[in-house]
Amino acid sequence: MDKTAIHNAVVNIIATLFEINPARITPDAQLYTDLEIDSIDAVDMAAELKTLVGKKISPADFKQVRTVQDVVDTVDKLLHA
Repeated sequence: MDKTAIHNAVVNIIATLFEINPARITPDAQLYTDLEIDSIDAVDMAAELKTLVGKKISPADFKQVRTVQDVVDTVDKLLHA
């Protein structure tokens, strides 16, 4: 899966889980401020991403995630680890 496909999947997950207009979910969008995703929401998102990655995602993997692009990069790294 390439980064474009990962980005599309991440946008779909965020839009579906949190009922956010996909147009707002840009690579530079800040999860906590721009998209108003809190830490509990982030756990839900990680659970959904687990199905995409095919393995458990540890909280440490997402510790430095701040933007949508950070999520894409982290998922890409996990897929190719």
